[in-house]
Amino acid sequence: MHKKTAKHYLTAFIVIAAGVILDQWSKYMAVLHLQGTDGVDLIPGVFRLTYLENRGAAFGVLQGQQWFFYIITAVILVAVLLVYRRMPAGRKFLPLRVCAVLIVSGALGNLIDRVGQGYVVDFFYFELIDFPVFNVADIFVTVSAVLLAVLLLLYYKEEDLEYIFHSRK
Repeated sequence: MHKKTAKHYLTAFIVIAAGVILDQWSKYMAVLHLQGTDGVDLIPGVFRLTYLENRGAAFGVLQGQQWFFYIITAVILVAVLLVYRRMPAGRKFLPLRVCAVLIVSGALGNLIDRVGQGYVVDFFYFELIDFPVFNVADIFVTVSAVLLAVLLLLYYKEEDLEYIFHSRK
């Protein structure tokens, strides 16, 4: 492994670990300060912190289907890691690497909750639009998925991605 490649992997590992730690710390703080309360209005009628144990996916679907989430998370992690391995080290692919790191951080953050507790702790709530309650890991996954879509549609050209997504000859 080249020194530059090793540095990319080490940096990715550190950022993933930092993301997971931030997610787990924020959930710990939610349990400590919000569980058993009516929540805290940060902007009354607009945004509040509230404690929720989510045993399903976004919008409360697939309640109690933990094995499904384990399998999906494993598939996503393997796919992202395989793609990450094939990404060229140049600056052009930095946005794609950032998306990969954020997806892995978010997936691992929520997986830790599901394995350890059987549910994910959510606590951010946009009351004004009645948006589902979410957490830091959800932000990582959602922001990176949106950014990934924008990058694939508007920034990267087909030839940029050929090396990553086509088999090597």
